Amino acid sequence: MRRTALAATGVVLALGLSACDVGSGSGGGSSSAVVKVPTDPSKVTGTIKVLTNRTDQVQDGTAKKYAAEFNKVYPHVTVKFQGLTDYEGDVKIRMNSKNYGDVLSIPNSVPLKEYPTFFAPLGTSADLSKTYDFTDHAAVGGKVYGIANIGTANGFVYNKAVWKKAGITTWPTTPQQFIDDLKAIKAKTGATPYYTNYHDGWPMTNWGNALGSPSCDPAANDKLATTKEPWAPGQDLNVVDSLLYDVVHDKLSEADPNTTNWENSKALIGTGKVATMWLGSWAVVQMQDAAKKAGKNPDDIGFMPFPTQQDGHFCSVVRPDYQYGINIHSKNKAAARAWIDWFISKSGDAQAALSISSIKGSPLPADLKPFQEAGVRLVHMAYGKTALVDEIDKASEIGLNNQDYPQHIVDVARGAAGGDKDSIFKDLNKKWSDAQGTVG
Repeated sequence: MRRTALAATGVVLALGLSACDVGSGSGGGSSSAVVKVPTDPSKVTGTIKVLTNRTDQVQDGTAKKYAAEFNKVYPHVTVKFQGLTDYEGDVKIRMNSKNYGDVLSIPNSVPLKEYPTFFAPLGTSADLSKTYDFTDHAAVGGKVYGIANIGTANGFVYNKAVWKKAGITTWPTTPQQFIDDLKAIKAKTGATPYYTNYHDGWPMTNWGNALGSPSCDPAANDKLATTKEPWAPGQDLNVVDSLLYDVVHDKLSEADPNTTNWENSKALIGTGKVATMWLGSWAVVQMQDAAKKAGKNPDDIGFMPFPTQQDGHFCSVVRPDYQYGINIHSKNKAAARAWIDWFISKSGDAQAALSISSIKGSPLPADLKPFQEAGVRLVHMAYGKTALVDEIDKASEIGLNNQDYPQHIVDVARGAAGGDKDSIFKDLNKKWSDAQGTVG
């Protein structure tokens, strides 16, 4: 999901803390002890700050309502929220100190192997994996350092009314058909065919979540550890990044990416001024709400899979959304753990967001019923080699999970940076293969 400046973040953060900062301690100090869910809510006290990218929930009062419900169970805990628009950038800076909240969504730029440096363990993999999906995504040495509230399928949020106005009623099955459909939208409607959300940056990291969809391969991430040229023709990253490049190069996106605005984008697609955005399934309900607020039909907002098929089936990778962790320096770890447990298991936030709950056995949300009906295969990725892939990624200075990486593709495609698609892929392949030679 992002590139160079952020890819080096792991090194910078690790150097910012001394060995004594992450040793064992008692009570409020830094401690590597597992933080268990409190057994007696009446004895849990303290004030915790929750850092969140959900600025909408902070602004519309949803977060405050959740805190009020939480206080019915934990009456002696005060929950304060801080919504951050540039979540990744702001938290990255804060993590060079000890003051990065008590509970926070773990930034994508933190390498997995460094989780124990910054976050308190929440339990063992063996125990937590019985209750939650995606725990392997935040596990180091048999301990889990983050738990996701939701899982999200990857796909395009789109305005069905705009696509229909352009004469398109079926999902494109190839990248070229997708490009042709966007061209039809540009020619036949007044809508911007595609919106990059370039300026805020973090929404563009969703392009990294497409890995595994073209190939329908749950091992796509692990294979990066041994694939010398992940951007070679036919490879997932080539297919995905080519589509982003072609959309922008063919002038099917907004005129000036520097003027995009995440919050405004919801109203743009909700009212049909924008036709399509690549995001997770978590975004559907936000766009539907925006349509409703604008007096439009929320049912116009749909969700379609990446335009490739294997054996006649679309594939959509299901990944965890941000995982909640506890600052290892927090002085109120018990209260922080209580909040994480309550929010994921009792708040109903996953259901309200029409998202895939991380609680095992939960039903799929309504917005993914079209996927079920169309036989879209939901692929759960394997993450056995995540730490090694992260290490190669950091050494390459590409930053697969960083916003700079897709932003650079957009810049080259629109002529704001030198090169072309072939030169991008040649450079990425060289950096990756060179980095493999330096790791391990």
